Amino acid sequence: MHVTIRSVLIASLLLTALFAQDQPAERTKASEYPAHTSIRGLEIGAEYLVHSVPGAKSYLFAKDYLVIEVALFPSKGERIRIANSQFTLRVNRGKLVIAPDSPGTVAGSIKYPDWERQQAATIQAGPVLLGGPSGVPRFPGDPTQDKRIPQPAGDPTPDSSGMNRPVEKSIDETVALAALAEGFIETPVRGCLFFPFRGKTKKIRSLELAYEPGEGKPTVTIPLL
Repeated sequence: MHVTIRSVLIASLLLTALFAQDQPAERTKASEYPAHTSIRGLEIGAEYLVHSVPGAKSYLFAKDYLVIEVALFPSKGERIRIANSQFTLRVNRGKLVIAPDSPGTVAGSIKYPDWERQQAATIQAGPVLLGGPSGVPRFPGDPTQDKRIPQPAGDPTPDSSGMNRPVEKSIDETVALAALAEGFIETPVRGCLFFPFRGKTKKIRSLELAYEPGEGKPTVTIPLL
């Protein structure tokens, strides 16, 4: 069967279109999120992702965290300061109130299940230990070791066809890119907040995301469950 270049291009375009249809459309307003609210000068959308940290092509599983995606839509002409410390997560109608952790701590917990113990050891040892885990396998075949070989940023590597493919991002990079950026905003932004939680998610009966705008404004509560 004779295959023309034209037919190959048409097939490629069809596959691209089908792939694009499977991808969720980027949400452009707070009301497109499962949970949303508005205050003067700002609309907020939120979604409970359980333990999933979104990446470029897949998700990371953060078993020790509840992940909440937040989208902020400032009104035209508004300049609003955003900080992780403005958010808390209230579990089971406020019986448990949790503050978010940093992206670096979340990435460490994904790579090393005993991250908290190693962090405590680092603090207790004082100047003897510098930093967190070294990244060296603790024993041959250590399943917690990230086996991906680091590549220079922006340096594509060839695949089996000889074509260059994008470098796969590390766990640290994936979590950092997924996280909600802090600072002043004038245009819409979105990102994730990571709340430490080691209980059973099936025992969570209600979840509320609380946001403190500051400047004497009242706290806003967004029901998630």
